[in-house]
Amino acid sequence: MSTDANTRSPALDAAPGAEPGMDRHGLIRILLVVSGMFMITLDFFVVNVAIPSTRADLHASPAAIEFIVSGFNLSYAACMLTAGRLGDLYGRRRMFALGMVLFTAASLAAGVAPNSGVLIAARVVQGVGAAVMTPQMLAIINTSFSGPQRVRAFTAFALSMGVGSTFGQFIGGVLIHLDIAGLGWRTIFLINVPIGIASLILMRMYLTESRGSGRLGLDLFGSFLGSLGLLAIVFPLVEGREQGWPLWSWLCLFASAPLLAGFAYRQHWLERHDKAPLISLALFRERAFSVGVLLVLGFFAAMASFMLVLALYLQDGHGLSPLTTGLVFAALGIGYVPAAFVAPALGERMGKHVLTVGALVVALGYGLMIVAVLGIGVTGPSPWVMPGLCIAGAGMALFINPVNPTVLARVSPGHASAAAGVLSTAQECGNAFGVAAIGVVFFGILGHGDSITYAHAFEWSVAVLAAFTVIVAGLAQLLPATAGQPQES
Repeated sequence: MSTDANTRSPALDAAPGAEPGMDRHGLIRILLVVSGMFMITLDFFVVNVAIPSTRADLHASPAAIEFIVSGFNLSYAACMLTAGRLGDLYGRRRMFALGMVLFTAASLAAGVAPNSGVLIAARVVQGVGAAVMTPQMLAIINTSFSGPQRVRAFTAFALSMGVGSTFGQFIGGVLIHLDIAGLGWRTIFLINVPIGIASLILMRMYLTESRGSGRLGLDLFGSFLGSLGLLAIVFPLVEGREQGWPLWSWLCLFASAPLLAGFAYRQHWLERHDKAPLISLALFRERAFSVGVLLVLGFFAAMASFMLVLALYLQDGHGLSPLTTGLVFAALGIGYVPAAFVAPALGERMGKHVLTVGALVVALGYGLMIVAVLGIGVTGPSPWVMPGLCIAGAGMALFINPVNPTVLARVSPGHASAAAGVLSTAQECGNAFGVAAIGVVFFGILGHGDSITYAHAFEWSVAVLAAFTVIVAGLAQLLPATAGQPQES
């Protein structure tokens, strides 16, 4: 039997008559989680618009620029599973704070980096810190709130993800354009430092500690196998296309299969012998969780790759500045934000069907953009893509907002961080897979073409993503009809 152990300070008790989770302390807990997720999502996307100025300032080579971008992604994906288990073992607040310390310190190091080597190392540590934080944030929401308050907390979490991803390039463009204190691109990292320090101070005061109270122990060998297996998938997907898919990239992908199979076998063996696995495979016997992992993998593969091809179409195809490109991306946020507030009520009324509707709305938005580019967008980025972007942003909110609470609804509190780690790993692997796959389509059509060829590459890539998103919409129908309450195990 595994239950969730919580330690509460008297200072955290709600005021008499206050609705649980809605007093000042509950709101600050939500704010802490939201600020953490916003920083992580922002840093995932914002670095793209800073590449030209970073390259010029640090005299970075093309290879260094690649690792400045991908170093974060690689360490983030590789450490997530282990980080989830650490939260269940040693306390989610403690691991959240540790992740925040790593992320904040690495942001400071990135902001003052004297050369590309230091910046790459800082980005890798940022990814580790983000990996330690992410499963704890989802687990804190899943175990600290219930009923309508849980819905509102997940809404705020999804909103922070949406704002960070859809407005990330705009925020980065504004910061670089303002050139505060002559810091230029460095402000995109330094802005995390005061947020991180304030979060750490508030964390001690307002976050309760929680952990799983089942079997103790960390499966270090399993952690090694799982991390190496994930790295063997993500690294070649991130770097392989840039280098023309050399032999090592295929060898890594082939090696990932036995590594992950060995990881799964070890988890099964540990569970069968009443030991402590890194991930309980019993999680995947719950249909909402196993189908949900596939949904997250597929949806974020399409979303991340769309962000890539849109940025390439606007900046490389039509020479837009980072600030102007960010303004175009802001149309996604204009659609996302209001839909994020509507999504909880729709989710309560429609159940799993809201995920299908969300994915189909995204596909509709993609289709409208294809029509706009086909009609009048070949000579320049047309304002007529804006309605399609707004609609796609609304669909993203309708999917992203309810997917986490739906998938985690019946997860035992004792496995909350580990389950959240699996879900976050699926999202990150989806990002890498989608970018690699759509890169083959986009650059295969592009060759060395002009702006008209960029438009054609964009059209075909978005058409593929629209079709893939429709498949995700159908897959959502495999979810159970209703989401239950968290179960004990």
